[in-house]
Amino acid sequence: MRTDRSKLKKNLVIFLTMAAFSAFNPVLAETAGTDDKDAHHEHKSMDWPGIYTGLTPCADCIGVKTTLALNKNGSYLLMTQFLGKSEREFTEKGKFAPGEKANTLVLTPKNGSTSQQYLVEKDALIQLDTSGNRFTGKLADRYILRRTSVTDKQPEHSGH
Repeated sequence: MRTDRSKLKKNLVIFLTMAAFSAFNPVLAETAGTDDKDAHHEHKSMDWPGIYTGLTPCADCIGVKTTLALNKNGSYLLMTQFLGKSEREFTEKGKFAPGEKANTLVLTPKNGSTSQQYLVEKDALIQLDTSGNRFTGKLADRYILRRTSVTDKQPEHSGH
């Protein structure tokens, strides 16, 4: 049990460090030579980085606690935990890129397992099925990961 907690703390520290570094990268202006379609797509991709969390449906557990960190360099870290089934937290690293459909992105894991697709909305990612379509049915609204704040405003220091 202590080993699992130690691993969890280590993963959390790595995750928060990656998120902090990605939060402080400067945004660069677009060059004048880009075509409008590419510029629009490029602008959308700049809105993707951040940390997204949610509780997605699970067939044999309470739900899947999901945290997804998208970094400005195109890498991601996905952490999942099957609540009510295991205390173990799974991590996956990889790259993400724009999908073929508008406002979508594709996560491609380093380990070569199956890619995942998400629909990008304002401050949210909606998980798509393997065909790239939104889930339907009564649990459809539970496939949403919402952007969260990484850092709170630091208190101002007075008198130095």
